[in-house]
Order: sequence, then structure tokens, then C-alpha cells
Amino acid sequence: MGDLLILNGSPRAPRSHSKHYAQMVSAYYPGTTEYCDITKTSHQALCGKVGEYSKLLFVFPLYADAILVSLLNFLKALEVQPPEKKPVVSVLINCGFLEPQQNDVAIEMMRLFCRQNQYPFGAVLKIGSGEAILDSPFRFLAARKIRRFADVVARGEYETLQVTMPLPKKMFAAAAETYWKNYGRKHGVTKEQMETMKIES
Repeated sequence: MGDLLILNGSPRAPRSHSKHYAQMVSAYYPGTTEYCDITKTSHQALCGKVGEYSKLLFVFPLYADAILVSLLNFLKALEVQPPEKKPVVSVLINCGFLEPQQNDVAIEMMRLFCRQNQYPFGAVLKIGSGEAILDSPFRFLAARKIRRFADVVARGEYETLQVTMPLPKKMFAAAAETYWKNYGRKHGVTKEQMETMKIES
């Protein structure tokens, strides 16, 4: 039996921030790990793998205050094809909001799945400002918390951790607006289109 299976539930898994987080966990984890992307065609194979590991880590972003449909579909498949020996399930979730607690509803959804399907529920890491923190001077905060999270998962402790950028909300919102404006210009969005989107939102 293996040690830790890391499943990336992001819909853009191969080029996602979730992949970076998964790689960081794997680098800090003291045991052996295996990483896989959840795709539409991988459900059956991954359901078969889950029972080969003592620990299972789901890494995914927050979508509309909940878990993603792609991850939900995999969980449904796992319900139909459960492993004989069920691993301890841990969760690393990141959101674009500054506040890590925005992830709480999605975490409760994962807890409910585990409770209803008799999986032990392990550690949680909630990351706020998820897409920005890795490219900011505060990356070290995320790295330090991920190192602790990897250690907690390895020891089988049921601990909930969180991290975000230590910025005032107004500063974070202003930085986010500047980022998206620059992103829009880079991809050919005109000033008029930006103003229209701002009004509509």
C-alpha cells in the first residue's frame, strides 16, 4: 500500500495553481506521494488507485463558494466504486478571496461526503488570495504553512490550517483591479469593454 495519493480537482489541472500547491506538498511530505489529475476520463482508474493508499489529498480551487462540478462528478463515481480499505481524506483548497474562511462551505461539503461514505476526515489547509500569493512577496507564508500541512497529514493529525496575504481589504481589492485591467489589455480587451464589464458587475 502506498502512502499519499494527491488528486488535483482543478478543471485546468495541468496548468493550475492547484498543481503548484500539490507539488509543494509533495516536496515537503516526508513519505512517498503520487500525483494525478482528475479528468472526465480518469474516474475509473483513480477510483481503483484510492484503495492503494493510506492517505488521500484533494487539492482544488473554490468555485462559486462550493466544490467544482468536475470534482463533484468524481466523488459520485467514488461513491459507486468505493475502495475496500478507505484512506484518510485531507483537503487543500484555495480561493481568490482574501479571506480563507470563504472556503468553509466547500470544506463542509467534503466533510459531508466523507461522513456519508465512511472515510476518515483528516487535515485541512484553507488558502486565501490563492492565485496571487504564490507570485507575491508573501509566498514564504504559503510555503511555511504548506510545510506544516504536509507534516500534519503525514502524522495523521486532524488539524485545520489557513493562510492568506496580510493586506488590508482595500489594498487587496485595488491590486486585484489593477491586475485584471493589465490582464485585459494584454489580451486585447478595450477600455470601453472594461468599463462596460465594471458597470455590469
